[in-house]
Amino acid sequence: MSQKLRPEILQNRARILLSCPDRPGIVAETASFLYRQGANIVALDQYTTDPAGGLLFMRVEFDLPDLPAQKKALEAGFAEVARRLDMQWEIRYAADRKRIAVFVSTADHALLELLYQWKTGELAGDIVLVISNHETLRPAVEPFGLPYFYIPVTPETKPEAEARQIALLTEYRVDLLVLARYMQILSPEFVRRYPNRIINIHHSFLPAFVGARPYERAYARGVKLIGATAHYVTEELDEGPIIEQDVERVTHRADVATLKKIGRNIERIVLARAVQWHLEDRILTYQNKTIVFY
Repeated sequence: MSQKLRPEILQNRARILLSCPDRPGIVAETASFLYRQGANIVALDQYTTDPAGGLLFMRVEFDLPDLPAQKKALEAGFAEVARRLDMQWEIRYAADRKRIAVFVSTADHALLELLYQWKTGELAGDIVLVISNHETLRPAVEPFGLPYFYIPVTPETKPEAEARQIALLTEYRVDLLVLARYMQILSPEFVRRYPNRIINIHHSFLPAFVGARPYERAYARGVKLIGATAHYVTEELDEGPIIEQDVERVTHRADVATLKKIGRNIERIVLARAVQWHLEDRILTYQNKTIVFY
């Protein structure tokens, strides 16, 4: 579960994310290594694709006294464990709050949910700028003290627009891009710069109704459930690894406007969950899927 941690806890908390061929002893070796360092494990989650010859995925969260002074030794020591067990791994530090850029167009519901959670301290990261292809949401953003950059996009100006966006992301040292109903398709060249670092909210329960106007298409199809999907962005439209989904039941009485109204609430909640899980290092990806340790 997400929780707001005190600064003195944050500075000494870290997480190991790893994957490797499954075999007996991996959890024991990891835990023993951390014990020898003087660490206290506060959460450990694991998943195997197959206990006999599959892949193991694991997230270990731990506290280590005086962690800032021990980072190099910790990483060097675990590198030896990882080498023996053929691990892909990374150590992430809770005090290193990720910096977020939010991309929007004209819809405000997903953006405002993120801004609220950030302003109240619930979001485990920091929104540092908002980029939009419209001026519409500037009055909603500027009271939060955030820079708002208007970058119009047309088919003819798309390369120049993306170059300006990339320059801003570099200037603001952005770690995560959140597409909060940004109604533009990013170029493959742009997406390749940020693998598993762009989260989109799609206003349907994927893989149903990929692409534009999903509520209109859902209405025409007479669906009884509508939903929303948060996923990492890849070069294939709406085909990236799914992080979170939710649905709500509807009836034949719901017109398109009603579907959109219900859908907006689902979208903002689903996107906020996915962003929070990414910020808390709870997501690993594998074969266009995600393993999410809630």
